Amino acid sequence: MARGLGMTGPRAKRTMTTLAGLLLPLLLGAVLLFGWFWLIQDRLLYFPLRELDADPSLAGLEFEEVRLVTADGVRLHAWHLPHPQPRGALLFLHGNAGNISHRLDSLAIFHRLGLATLILDYRGYGLSEGKPDEHGTYLDAEAGWRHLVDVRGYTPEQIVVFGRSMGGAIAAHAAARHRPAGLIVESTPTSIVDLGAELYPWLPVRLLARHRYPAAEALARYPGPVLVAHSRNDEIVPYPHAERLLALLGSRGRLLALRGGHNDGFLATGPAYHEGLDAFLAEVLPDAP
Repeated sequence: MARGLGMTGPRAKRTMTTLAGLLLPLLLGAVLLFGWFWLIQDRLLYFPLRELDADPSLAGLEFEEVRLVTADGVRLHAWHLPHPQPRGALLFLHGNAGNISHRLDSLAIFHRLGLATLILDYRGYGLSEGKPDEHGTYLDAEAGWRHLVDVRGYTPEQIVVFGRSMGGAIAAHAAARHRPAGLIVESTPTSIVDLGAELYPWLPVRLLARHRYPAAEALARYPGPVLVAHSRNDEIVPYPHAERLLALLGSRGRLLALRGGHNDGFLATGPAYHEGLDAFLAEVLPDAP
């Protein structure tokens, strides 16, 4: 009988040794790369600043220092900005960089819109204790919600939750749990995992990610109206993320088209931003004075 074509003997052993010599460094390199990505995820996602650069008084806004305590015992720093005749309350959940002192422009806009606003710093940000992680930021938002309801006396029907960028996923999570009058997500990705997979296509991000922030999943659980604010020129969270969120929301979704980049879109949009927010608030807070 004719012999098979496979190699045997010393030649086959040399070939296997050569292949092992080539594959082993590649495998080791991949393990080191994936391990590096696993370890530095926090530094790729969270960019907290500890020092506050300003406070609302510099924008001519009255405010009160607030200390919140989360369900796991972390003390958070927040500001409550009252309004003499509030149409409702806003829970403001900011993005992944800086701290609350870098949101004075937004706080002024919300005050002009007639809202009493609570803005908080997540754990590890500003004067808040701890270190940020996904579950912890959800607990931080929960502490903010409880303050508005238990201390300030607002009902869910009087509260709108606002989240910018990563904060949009946190806001959606809070809204799915508590059913506020409305939800605003601005410049928010469908999930951090989706965005990471786009930014690092050569990494198995979906397998390695420790922080997921699945905004789309949370929005699917919230039955109320949602305003999706996003710029087609967003250089960090591409506009197709907004399109996917709106497709998921169907008739519950409204679009506020922004101009400008990820971090300045609300300013670059000018009066249209204020008008878009005002129209949404009139829809979800119809009984406001």
